[in-house]
Amino acid sequence: MTYLPRAADKRLAELLLGSRAISIEGPRGCGKTRTALQIAQTVVEMDDPGARAALQADRRGILASMQAPVLVDEWQLDPPVWDAVRRLVDTEGVPGRFVLTGSADPGESSLHSGAGRFARLRMRPMALCERGLTEPTVSMADLWAGDAKLSGSSPVALADYVEQIVGSGLPGVLREPIGQRQSAVRDYVDYLMSHEIGVHGGHMRRPQSLRAWLRAYAAATGSTASQEAISLAVDRDSMPSRKTITEFRDTLERLWLLDPVPAWQLGVPRLNQLGSAPKHHLADPALAATLLGANATNLLRASGPGDAEPGLRNLHHGPLLGALFESLVTLSVRTLADTLGLEVSHLRTHRGQREIDLVIHSADGRAIACEVKLSPDVDDHDVRHLHWLRNEMGDLLIDRIVVTTGTYAYRRPDGVAVIPLALLGP
Repeated sequence: MTYLPRAADKRLAELLLGSRAISIEGPRGCGKTRTALQIAQTVVEMDDPGARAALQADRRGILASMQAPVLVDEWQLDPPVWDAVRRLVDTEGVPGRFVLTGSADPGESSLHSGAGRFARLRMRPMALCERGLTEPTVSMADLWAGDAKLSGSSPVALADYVEQIVGSGLPGVLREPIGQRQSAVRDYVDYLMSHEIGVHGGHMRRPQSLRAWLRAYAAATGSTASQEAISLAVDRDSMPSRKTITEFRDTLERLWLLDPVPAWQLGVPRLNQLGSAPKHHLADPALAATLLGANATNLLRASGPGDAEPGLRNLHHGPLLGALFESLVTLSVRTLADTLGLEVSHLRTHRGQREIDLVIHSADGRAIACEVKLSPDVDDHDVRHLHWLRNEMGDLLIDRIVVTTGTYAYRRPDGVAVIPLALLGP
């Protein structure tokens, strides 16, 4: 199959030049192995029982004899291989020697952290710009450098964005015909619940109750709803125990399936009354849509299917489509920010008077503030919090942007950049 280039390709190439080993982490099916195969000279597939048994006989000896870069795929199936690689890179000191991919954190407390030996590369399902809908014309790198040129028109309409939301950014799903993608996502969710959760989280006594909780979490997409509120949204007869929910969430995090956006703590004295709750997101908005029974047809109506259910409708504000579009933007922005070594958070004051959907920032306090708007049009009301943050941060705020479903990329007279999501690229 033709390889679809990823934003992570450039970052991986950079890491190979300066890091002795790289750990690529992310949910199953997000493309870690295909990306690593583009640079690997030798591959060890740990999900092959024969290969795993052979390696276990002499991990260090066999790995040391292989031509670099060596890809150890699904390394978590044999956790001791992590320490074997760590010791080899300590001995050899050669950059770009090993690449390890894993779709689950094994949770082995006995394993060394790998600090100083491993560089970590997070991969997610494909950003919109990686899916080939249209050529991006606005560069995230240029936005961060402060010299972005805003130009271009997008042929991607609202219905196209909805197809991308429900059709997933998982490369294997994207290769399916459009009409079959959501069925493939359902199969993915079913596999996770019937197999992966059991393998990595132990026996599930009431799988339907855990699925009900995950459905409530999906309904909270883009919100800062409390864990208590999410649990209370589950039907009383289906509600798992608090201990079970904690174990389930831990397993989902180890499988990289929960991808919450942390709250930004700016450290500016005037901004010391910021909320600390994360915004909830699953690894792919298609997972949330599938869990909630949303499809392209009902999402394009005035309200999504989750809004009709009393227990779920208060977990997100407004129609479900707005929350899922924000999740698609978040996935895309995080993917692009990762290539620049930047973090992504959200900002909300304690009482909710001020909110910024996404803040792309570096360790030195510089940032880009980003609002997400489902509508193609942007008015003064939409940018009021961006202006407020500029007044608070001054020159530390590099740019202010609104990501939309519109047609044109341009800069408003007040300096705010308006960018259709389809035009935003590396």
